[in-house]
Amino acid sequence: MNTGNEARVDLRYALERADFSLDIDLQVPMRGITGIFGESGSGKTTVLRCVAGLERPSLGKLVVDGEVWQDQAANVSLAIHERRIGYVFQEPRLFWHLNVRRNLEYGLRRTRARQNGFEFDQIVDLLGLDKLLHRAPAELSGGEAQRVAIARALLRAPRLMLMDEPLAALDRTRKDEIMPFLDRLHAQLSVPILYVSHNIEEVCRLCDHLVVMEGGRVLAAGEIQSVLVRLDLPLLAGEDAGSVIRCTVKGYDAEYELTQLGFSGGMFVVPGRFGELGAELRVRIRANDVSLCRDRPRHSTILNIIPATVERIQPIEGPLVMVRLLAGSDRLTARITRRSCDELDLKKGDEVLVQIKAVAVR
Repeated sequence: MNTGNEARVDLRYALERADFSLDIDLQVPMRGITGIFGESGSGKTTVLRCVAGLERPSLGKLVVDGEVWQDQAANVSLAIHERRIGYVFQEPRLFWHLNVRRNLEYGLRRTRARQNGFEFDQIVDLLGLDKLLHRAPAELSGGEAQRVAIARALLRAPRLMLMDEPLAALDRTRKDEIMPFLDRLHAQLSVPILYVSHNIEEVCRLCDHLVVMEGGRVLAAGEIQSVLVRLDLPLLAGEDAGSVIRCTVKGYDAEYELTQLGFSGGMFVVPGRFGELGAELRVRIRANDVSLCRDRPRHSTILNIIPATVERIQPIEGPLVMVRLLAGSDRLTARITRRSCDELDLKKGDEVLVQIKAVAVR
């Protein structure tokens, strides 16, 4: 990931185990949320453990915004407690004998310096914990307990947050409960986050940057919009393949309850009301929900029909192909059959119409 002179985190790790090896050389920006995505066993959690100082790699170097936290070649390695890191695990790991307030105060006590730290009330408000402060951990739902764990990590005034599948242990209801709070963290806090997940929907909703891992190696890294539309990565070409596009709210049709979202290639119409006029949103469009045609249909229930150019066609295993399309300066992907591709005689450079059902835009 090329970030130029921008503040960044440099990671170089190698380790060998009997059944696994890790070898990465990676730079990620000191801003936003960087998703680390891959299947189980790809090395995602191992990377976080190396950054936190919980693993002892054979080769390790960690530079955070110019500060060397680890350089084994130079015999430099900050102890775990000296690294200004907030770590959120799959399980909340709260102190069960302390109530919520005292769990949070523990995070404050662990902070030597309050420079660039967050105030107690600020974090409590941000994560909606004000009514939970006197509860014991046993009285919390899974989502509430995880919010407390995130708050405690933030109150350590970290320079870097690590989140290891923080929603993996939650059911759908609890995930839906905590997601808006993660959105608020993303929007309101400047602390950079490394967010490990094997759930592409989570990654697309939360992350600005994306690292794709497989077998202990980095397959791709960069801005999430550019990585998601890589057609050479089988890991991103399956049922959950798709794209993320940044949009601006342009209007609301009160009669039909539809929001209009403008982007570089035109306008999306989506059911429901989202944001105020001028608000910036991101939309997720699955490749399975995109169809292509040569001519504009005369009668159709599909509201989103957008002109685009075929940029690349990539065969994938079986009867399918992936098509990458350029609409304005944004890219979408379509997952279609080889037969459909042949019947439309699709080729690179062709002008087509992209069709997306309004209910499919997330």
